Amino acid sequence: MATAVQSGVTQPPNSTVYVKNLEERIKINDLKEALTEIFSEYGTVIDLVAKKNLKAKGQAFVVFEDVEAAERAIKEVQGFELFEKPMLLDYAKSKSDATVQREGDEEELELHKRRRLAEKERKQAHQAAEEAKKLKRSAAAAVPDAATARPAKASRGAGLKSSNPGAGAVVPEEYLPPNKILFVQNLPEDYDVDGLTQIFGRFEGFREVRLVPGRKGIAFVEYEAEAGAISAKESTSGMGLGAESKPIKVVYQRQ
Repeated sequence: MATAVQSGVTQPPNSTVYVKNLEERIKINDLKEALTEIFSEYGTVIDLVAKKNLKAKGQAFVVFEDVEAAERAIKEVQGFELFEKPMLLDYAKSKSDATVQREGDEEELELHKRRRLAEKERKQAHQAAEEAKKLKRSAAAAVPDAATARPAKASRGAGLKSSNPGAGAVVPEEYLPPNKILFVQNLPEDYDVDGLTQIFGRFEGFREVRLVPGRKGIAFVEYEAEAGAISAKESTSGMGLGAESKPIKVVYQRQ
């Protein structure tokens, strides 16, 4: 057991322990087996989440039956070397799905998942917005000084171009932050308001479907609150419609 590693605890106590600095080259099943064996010494483990995707590598979440077990584990396992790397432990920032399901009902679990998804999409939107700002600054910096620039020969249509060098740096549709209106694309031409209402009307807080006059294949779907739009987007994005089962694209409306 290593003793040089500081506690590193920044979150308030709860029953889920966040583990990082894990060896990334170990197979997920082997890693989960080793973690289960270690943490089961401190209490009943009701769930253990470790994924192999790039962002989640080297991390895991250990869900205990109670907070006391999590406290014992953090106190005793902090800095313990697993596969020759010291584990760094903290409490998770929020309750796990397993904990919410155990303490509440299916409705509460569904609400918890929606909130988590909304927070994830807000973070993605923020990151995309920051990237767009960087691109805008880079584009602005690349514009030569008006006093020293060589006059350029005017070309056809030049007057239609934006004078803003960063005008093209916009947040992609996929990373727009959640709101209560969805923008649906790639719809079959034979789908009308009634057909779309059957699909989107089953989600909480549904208000209406709006088609765009003169534009085929697109529609707007409005809900009373973000929660309904989040559930609808998660459930319908990529759904195949029409005779060819063409997947539809569902994003949040750009505001």
